[in-house]
Amino acid sequence: MSLKIGVIGAGAMGTAIAQVISENTEELLLFARREKVCEDINNKHYNEEYYPNIKLHDNIKSTNNLEDFKDMDVIFLCIPSSNIRETTEALKNIISENSILVSTAKGLEHKTNKRMSEIIEEIICRPAVVLSGPNIASEMMENLFTATTIASTDKSYVKRVKKALNTEKFKVDTNGDVIGTEYCGIIKNVLAISQGIFEGMDINDNAKFAVFTKSYLETKDIIEKLGGKRDTVDNYCGFGDIITASTLSVSRNHTLGVLYGQGIIIDEKASGVLFEGKNTTSILKHLCDKLKINSLTVNFVYDVIIEKKNAKQSFTKLWNKL
Repeated sequence: MSLKIGVIGAGAMGTAIAQVISENTEELLLFARREKVCEDINNKHYNEEYYPNIKLHDNIKSTNNLEDFKDMDVIFLCIPSSNIRETTEALKNIISENSILVSTAKGLEHKTNKRMSEIIEEIICRPAVVLSGPNIASEMMENLFTATTIASTDKSYVKRVKKALNTEKFKVDTNGDVIGTEYCGIIKNVLAISQGIFEGMDINDNAKFAVFTKSYLETKDIIEKLGGKRDTVDNYCGFGDIITASTLSVSRNHTLGVLYGQGIIIDEKASGVLFEGKNTTSILKHLCDKLKINSLTVNFVYDVIIEKKNAKQSFTKLWNKL
């Protein structure tokens, strides 16, 4: 008997994960807030807003009613970190006590500095599973080779979620280091911004990757100080995701960095585009200061993105401290 699986969030990643998982279940339920998106998925089998040219598998059904998730074995939360608490609160009295919640969000709650798994566990009083890796939604939709990491303190949860995700082309690595796995996805947003800034400034490649080397080592130091394992940074959720976000244009945070490196300041509210790394930078700077961690990369990104200091002067300051 196949697992009953649901995905909440019909954006780029939510739709892509639904497409992957639908290979492993009889019916996949995908939550979309807007009725028009639900209708398009159910009647046309397309999410026309994100993938107008890729047909969704026939066993993917859509709903805009969370009550429909009451009997799910596994639910993937493919929503921004800012919506995790509200959505989990809404699900609390709907889902069964055996339902597993999987977070794909890579961020920290602004008011509490909590990781997504901490928020979920606080609300539903049982472990969460986190998914983090070098996952490019468009590649997943095209059924290209993909690898990711899932982590939880409950081994049985990890086993069930891996069963839901694992396919011939979707490789799933597992571990019990939830702190390290989540912080890899959080810190990589800041590293992606830093490399984007260098690209926007047209800094030469040797210098960019010299700083990247330092940034990678700093990531291990930060994660260890926060209670995670250094070795976790060497996995898909760490090195793989950091490289992907720091070097490819598909990363929003890398793009944000490029614009700031070119002296272009983005009005996020006006653009409607969420840059997770900007919020993360402020929180991570606070955590580093609190733990007495002198991270050159975090300090650099904070100066340029938050303090809006001159990028070239900030880079010179960074370079002189390598």
